Amino acid sequence: MPFTRISLRAGKSAAYKEAIFTSVYESMRETFAIAEGDRFMVAQDFAASDFTYHPTYLDMNRTDDVVVIEITCNNTRTVDQKKALYQRIAERLAKDPGINSDDLIICLVEVAKENWSMGKGRVSFA
Repeated sequence: MPFTRISLRAGKSAAYKEAIFTSVYESMRETFAIAEGDRFMVAQDFAASDFTYHPTYLDMNRTDDVVVIEITCNNTRTVDQKKALYQRIAERLAKDPGINSDDLIICLVEVAKENWSMGKGRVSFA
């Protein structure tokens, strides 16, 4: 049950955001074996004054098209699965909506299974 938060500069279209949602979801289906329909995501737009980044940190060439993808997920994936996820997201987003991989920041936040409640005040996965 991943939960994904997308942060980006204001001004992108709904279609642009949907392309990100779809690419991230399909990438997780392929590399993390998440269940069909396990798609819980939000996007948040930020004004330029509320969104800062270093353009060349770690030898990147970032632009104002930086997208931060934060995925909260169970702490059950291997390093190889994580590497595959990062690569697949970058490949998909390069195709649609055309995000340069230097503008892509992905962060996994891993939690124990008992830290999820998907409704009714119940622990969902422990």
